[in-house]
Amino acid sequence: MASQCELTGKGKQYGNNVSFSLRRTKRVFKPNLQKKTFVVDGKKITMHLSTQAIRILKKKGIIA
Repeated sequence: MASQCELTGKGKQYGNNVSFSLRRTKRVFKPNLQKKTFVVDGKKITMHLSTQAIRILKKKGIIA
């Protein structure tokens, strides 16, 4: 499975879990990736896109 958006390049980010006592432990924020299939020139192309990229494509009218 891809860990990066193929369109925007959005990938994982690093940060901390912060407990109530403010103790910090390392964690990873992963992008919400979805498989999207497009038909280009009669060929099916499957891409791993972040949900933000899908929203942008819908707004621009590329995805119906």
